[in-house]
Amino acid sequence: MSLSESDRELITAELGREPTPAEANLFENLWSEHCAYRSSRPLLGAFDSEGDQVVIGPGDDAAVIAVPEPDAADTPAGERTPEDYSETYITLGIESHNHPSYVDPYDGAATGVGGIVRDTLSMGAYPIALADSLYFGSFDREHSQYLFEGVVEGISDYGNSIGVPTVAGSVAFHSDYVGNPLVNVACVGVTDEERVVTAEAQQAGNKLVLFGNATGRDGLGGASFASEDLDEDAETEDRPAVQVGDPYSEKLLIEASETLIDENLVQSARDLGAAGLGGASSELVAKGGFGADIALDRVHQREPNMNALEILLAESQERMCYEVAPEDVDRVAEIAERFDLGCSVIGEVNEGNYTCTFDGEIVVDVAPEFLAEGAPMNDLDSVAPEPAERDLPDADLDAAIEAVIANPNTASKRWVYRQYDYEVGLRTAMKPGDDAAIMAVRETSDADDTTGAGTGLAISSGANPNWTSVDPYGGAQAVALENATNIAAKGATPLAAVNCLNGGNPEKPDIYGGFKRIVDGLAEMCADLSTPVVGGNVSLYNDSEAGPIPPTPTLAMVGTKAGYDAPPAALSGEGELLVVGNAGDALGGSEYLNAAGGSDAFPKLPENPAELVATVAEVARDESTLATHDVSHGGLAVTLAELLTADAGADVAVGDAVALFDETPGRVVVETTDPESVREVFDGVAAVESLGEATADGALSLTVGDETVELESETVTDLRDVIAKTVE
Repeated sequence: MSLSESDRELITAELGREPTPAEANLFENLWSEHCAYRSSRPLLGAFDSEGDQVVIGPGDDAAVIAVPEPDAADTPAGERTPEDYSETYITLGIESHNHPSYVDPYDGAATGVGGIVRDTLSMGAYPIALADSLYFGSFDREHSQYLFEGVVEGISDYGNSIGVPTVAGSVAFHSDYVGNPLVNVACVGVTDEERVVTAEAQQAGNKLVLFGNATGRDGLGGASFASEDLDEDAETEDRPAVQVGDPYSEKLLIEASETLIDENLVQSARDLGAAGLGGASSELVAKGGFGADIALDRVHQREPNMNALEILLAESQERMCYEVAPEDVDRVAEIAERFDLGCSVIGEVNEGNYTCTFDGEIVVDVAPEFLAEGAPMNDLDSVAPEPAERDLPDADLDAAIEAVIANPNTASKRWVYRQYDYEVGLRTAMKPGDDAAIMAVRETSDADDTTGAGTGLAISSGANPNWTSVDPYGGAQAVALENATNIAAKGATPLAAVNCLNGGNPEKPDIYGGFKRIVDGLAEMCADLSTPVVGGNVSLYNDSEAGPIPPTPTLAMVGTKAGYDAPPAALSGEGELLVVGNAGDALGGSEYLNAAGGSDAFPKLPENPAELVATVAEVARDESTLATHDVSHGGLAVTLAELLTADAGADVAVGDAVALFDETPGRVVVETTDPESVREVFDGVAAVESLGEATADGALSLTVGDETVELESETVTDLRDVIAKTVE
């Protein structure tokens, strides 16, 4: 990329001169779509980001959310008072590393993990959990499998090495990701009121300290690279734009950060990600209304003869920019030495311009707010997509059930999450493979606490490209409702969310039209759920020779519950089976149509999502509830297959194929010993339908209309193990 003519004219007019080469490249990166959100920022005001629980919302490296006290953890967020929240906080952030993961799947994914963990550190928090949402081309393609395996290995090697468990996420395969996979990674951290740090410079005269790994030439131009379509030769030509991670240095950085925060040595912080030192330092001082004087020669380097531009824009990993009081600089240097990390005092916060010198010459001299916030927004045309019409296939029932259960999108993801150390840190109460993970945020020493534990934090993350391809607006609403239902099915109530909005080239009206619709759909459903969207990431220009990606609104949502116990997504064999929630009576975006052909409108979603989710959580917490599992990808066919165990099965009847394969979210299969109480709780909220009985024979007897299909647990396990059987 290079500066557009209109941008160059605007910059020249502001500076009163031509920009220097360093300035031109700095503007190119900081004014790129990746950094400045030029096509998406006008749309993001649709999200409601406020609430009593929100301590720091959008605009920082990560959001900060207050955790409710255990006795208020089960109360829906919209019904809590400010007094219900404690001084224990979590941080929540998400980012994408899409283009780098196509060029170099291992390093692209690994450095995505490293970056979101450093976003957590920069808020004064300790990272406790990761969630990854991954999207690849059709699974039967060899190149898709290569990318898939490389990305999973990169995430697992980095996350395992730094000791942060990967506990949640999703994996989806869709033909339109073949030339541009998506890697979206979220991180949850824990902190408290006294430890919070922001990315807002505090005082002129404070020092700017570069802390962590030495600067090299890797990742040059990463921000601008992420803001353009992928070319056919991207895997070779764009490799220098991909950063290389060092998880062992990151682990040292995590522990060093804890020490710095413990001793109150950090006034403000920003991790070095997009646009490197230039991006982090200029944004930090601009956010506080200050400027800076930076001497690029002082930056500790790992390669010889680096020039000013390389030092300024390299995206070398495991580095932080700290604002430090002058009297604390020596102590910060001592801590860096203790953890075998580099430390350079590179400049000072001032009340003037943002200036950088190299070899005694000024190479950058600009107003910091103009650099960080001055990019003009794009005014783009959009075209709304046409709705699909009903054209249902007459498919063989046995073949359709087997095809849907064995589809890589609905198949077991055990091969993926067993690569991760999901128990490190000893906080993981509900492991991967269920609807949501549950982390222990705070233990209690109160002997009178009737929950027997502190507050559990439920985590769910993902999106469904089949849904948003058919209906970007309705599909995005469904993504939000599904994540909330995942959390509620484990007895938790939604607290907050962050999003990663992925789209193709916004300059194409149909692509931008689909992107606008996913923003509106996600924003409206989150508002209906009383769940503030407290931050996020936008990744556009996910377009390649193979075409654009589907509009993909990844949502990472957290919720809370009193204690850490939850009903599993596995039958006990002892109760009656109910499905709660209203069906949408349509198959648009379903795996059934994906396998059998045909088309349909997207399912009708419930009009009372907040009440529905709260009621699901209430039922999940009841002692008569033995198992719960949400209905989504693959419909009831997949939900029942996933509930099946070697020792427990089910005898179930449904009306027709639409009822069996409908993927309307907001529904949960409940195994209960007290079905009448479930019906009573849901009276006036949503439908409750009897499916049949759980059995103790480890088999699924499924009657659809006048046809019956019998499946043994071994057969289902074999069908669902398609990913492991293919890649191992």
